[in-house]
Amino acid sequence: MDHDFSFTTDSDIYVLVASHSDDASDLIAIGNDHTVQILQLGPSSCTSVASFHIGTRITAIAWSPDSVSPSSSEDWRFELAAASADFGLHLLIRSASQAEEVFHFGGGLSGHHGKVNDITYCGGTGPEASRYVATVSDDKMLMVWDLTPQNHSNSPRIDIGSPANDRPQPTAYVINYPHPLTSIDSHPSTTKELLVSDCRGTIYVVDWRSEGVFEESWRNSNILELTDPHALSEASVGLSLNLSGSVAWRRDSPDIIGSVYGSKFSLWDLKGMFGGKPFASSSCFSQGGQKFRWCPTEYQYFAISTQSPMSAVHVYSTNYVHAQPTVFDISARPFIRDFDFLGARGIPKLAVAVGRSIVVFPIGVES
Repeated sequence: MDHDFSFTTDSDIYVLVASHSDDASDLIAIGNDHTVQILQLGPSSCTSVASFHIGTRITAIAWSPDSVSPSSSEDWRFELAAASADFGLHLLIRSASQAEEVFHFGGGLSGHHGKVNDITYCGGTGPEASRYVATVSDDKMLMVWDLTPQNHSNSPRIDIGSPANDRPQPTAYVINYPHPLTSIDSHPSTTKELLVSDCRGTIYVVDWRSEGVFEESWRNSNILELTDPHALSEASVGLSLNLSGSVAWRRDSPDIIGSVYGSKFSLWDLKGMFGGKPFASSSCFSQGGQKFRWCPTEYQYFAISTQSPMSAVHVYSTNYVHAQPTVFDISARPFIRDFDFLGARGIPKLAVAVGRSIVVFPIGVES
């Protein structure tokens, strides 16, 4: 496979997330056994520009929408949230005038007590863009964290600790679900809805700000429940022990949802629900898909990865959703742990984490 370039680290990479904000579209974050590293991508290479020591394996990373790349401003700033294998959460900040700072929260009895599988900022694009972070876990809990809690607020919250390092500990909004939760996504057009998937094929659109959510059962918070028909059939015959799900919103529309469960992907249009059925569903990898990602710049493209026995990424277009995908085979390398579309404009590019390396390549060529 031809690629633009690769970058090798000194440790296996478990998480890779690109920044999709316009002011930081040349940045990606990677998580390994001990650290979160920030890379700045150039035309044919990338450079490490920050490193945050966490001390345990990273399981999820999210970029704050307020991040700014050094290529965009002299007053640059990196802000991210990360989860680690000890179920702890970490706010990471580095700026032109400030060295790396790691603020720990969410650990112990007051936070998650299972692997944190995904994390996202969910404050929209306004003044609260970086205020709220949402996490989902094997412990069946969705938690929305207020990173700058107001002492006088009367909102239903759980206090998770006393102030430390001159920064108040975040407070958490908690919603419990019947099954482990595998992925979560937020959309820039909304500050109150979240998209959540569980391990058995159910996808939820959640209004986490609705009144009474946190005193009532999990069903009362959900605006909508979708069921992946392929995942449901596998679950009904006991094949879902290793079945996980990945779900995402298309960036230009909160009505378009994509997911991969097992060997099939599905697409929904919330404006035309067809009785809750997806408007498109097709096979992807016989051994099971791993991650579903929408392209943040050319909205019709989406990609799905698989881990083993082959390592590959399939790229599809909603304009030709039933056509054969473009296949990027990375089978000569260790299996894919994570991947993402880059946020830069122009020909869409993918960054793929394989073993200790990141491979960056375009999904097409200029016409």
